[in-house]
Amino acid sequence: MREAKREKRLLTLAWVLALFFVFPRTAAAMHIMEGYLPFAHCVAWGVISLPFLIIGVNNIQRMVRRNKRPLILLAMSGAFIFVISSLKIPSVTGSCSHMTGTGLAAILFGPATACVLAAVVLIFQAIMLAHGGLTTLGANTFSMGIIGPILTWLLYRLGKSLNLNRKANIFIAAGLGDLLTYCVTSIQLAVAYPSETGGVMASAVKFLGVFAPTQFPLAVVEGIFTVLIVIGMESFAKPELDEIAFWEAK
Repeated sequence: MREAKREKRLLTLAWVLALFFVFPRTAAAMHIMEGYLPFAHCVAWGVISLPFLIIGVNNIQRMVRRNKRPLILLAMSGAFIFVISSLKIPSVTGSCSHMTGTGLAAILFGPATACVLAAVVLIFQAIMLAHGGLTTLGANTFSMGIIGPILTWLLYRLGKSLNLNRKANIFIAAGLGDLLTYCVTSIQLAVAYPSETGGVMASAVKFLGVFAPTQFPLAVVEGIFTVLIVIGMESFAKPELDEIAFWEAK
C-alpha cells in the first residue's frame, strides 16, 4: 500500500512537471524554428536521426517487457526535458539559448532512450507551443537528443570508472552535454548559411560567439538542476533506481 502511494506521488509529480509549461506564452523562436533550414537539410538530419530513434524505441520496449516500474523514472525524465528546455533566452535569429534536460535521461537510461524522449518533447513543443518546428525536427533531435546525450553518457561512465564523486560527475556530464548541443546547433546553422567570407567555419564561429554568453551560465544551471533531481530520486525513488541498476557501473 505504501509503495503504491509512493508511485502515485511520483507519477503525479511527473504530470505536474510536464504540464507546468504547457500553455504558450509570447516568446522568441525556440530550437531551430520552422522553415529556417533548407528542405534538403531537414531531410538529411531526419535520416541521420532515425536510426538512433529506432534503437531508443527498442530499448524502451525491452525495458517495459522486463519491468514497468522504471516507467515512472522515464516519465519524470521526459517531464524534466520538457520543463527546462522551455526556459529560453533569445539568442540569434532562427534559434535561442535554453537548457536541454536530456542529460538526466542519458545518465539513467542511456543516450538512445534520451533521444526518443527528446524527440517526443520537440514534437509537443512544435505543435503546442510553436517552438522549433516539424520540418526541423530531425536537426533539433540530432543536436539536443543525440549528440548532447551521447557526450553526457560517455562522460558519466568515465567519471564512474575514475571513482569521481557522484554529484560532481553528474554536474560535469550534464553541463558539458548541454554545451555540446549548442556547438552542434551552431554547426547546423553554419552549414545551412555559410559566411560569404570564410564559409562554414567562419559562420560557425559567429554563431558560437553569439550563443556562448547565454549558454555557458545555462549549462552550469542545468548541471545543478540535474544533480538536484537525482538527489530527489535517490531519496524518493530508490526502488526504481535499483531496477535500472543506477548504482552499478553500466
